[in-house]
Amino acid sequence: MVLPAMSGYCCGVRGPFYLMLGIFLFGMLDANSKLLSGRYGAAEALFFRHAVLLALVFGARLFVPGAGGPLLTRHPGLHLLRAVCMLGAGVLFFHAFRLLPLADGYTVFFTSPFLILAMSRLVLKEAVPPAAWGWCALAFGGVMLGLAPQLAGGANLLGVASALGGTISYALVVIINRRLRSEAGFARLMVWPGLVGLLATAPFMVVEWNWPPPGDLAALSLNGVLAGAATVALATAFRHAPPSRLAPFEFIALPMSLGFDWLLFGKPPEAMLVLGGAVVVAACVMSERAVRGR
Repeated sequence: MVLPAMSGYCCGVRGPFYLMLGIFLFGMLDANSKLLSGRYGAAEALFFRHAVLLALVFGARLFVPGAGGPLLTRHPGLHLLRAVCMLGAGVLFFHAFRLLPLADGYTVFFTSPFLILAMSRLVLKEAVPPAAWGWCALAFGGVMLGLAPQLAGGANLLGVASALGGTISYALVVIINRRLRSEAGFARLMVWPGLVGLLATAPFMVVEWNWPPPGDLAALSLNGVLAGAATVALATAFRHAPPSRLAPFEFIALPMSLGFDWLLFGKPPEAMLVLGGAVVVAACVMSERAVRGR
């Protein structure tokens, strides 16, 4: 009786584990991008990201034919929309974290679980318990509590708007990932956004080109590795569980962003931001419990 119970538990936590892994990898990507944003424009940084992403996929397929699964799809429209949303999220978050501390940007990002709940109900027709909406409303209050001092003190509104736009784009990617969960393999999930991103950023990259020294070249290339690993982790998460189950686990972004801000940028967390984040975390946890019917 112990082994089946343990097996069921592992299956139950697989989705949240991969979701939090993906969020952590995207957090590393955002921190690295913030370090690079003072020297490189969004187009050049994203061009490198997508070029490395494609090189990883096609390089792997050279050594192992068919690695990652097929490239053709029965849902080209969904893949194209997903690629455009991923590109939009990349551009908007790059600009947001250039203008905002990581923690401030992620406080805005904490609206994503609630957007995902709404989209999963409206688009995927998944049932969301009424209690979950109440906890979501409380969490929105936490977001505003954390942002209030920055907004009152003249926070960069363009940075906040960019973070919000990136969050909406991310939520759309999550919903599309769920719609594409029946497709085997991950090659399509990386090649489509890689090609769209490469083609879209190439003209702008030529205009703003700044030749990177070896250290920066490695850091720019690392973004492609992090983006690919995070994409696979998130896609795996949403194959194991629905968005309404996983959305609240994105609160791992809170301690992660506060830690990166402190360790990498020497910015200790502000009291109101920590308090607002705590409200968000509590609301996310309770919303997740409501979704699971506990």
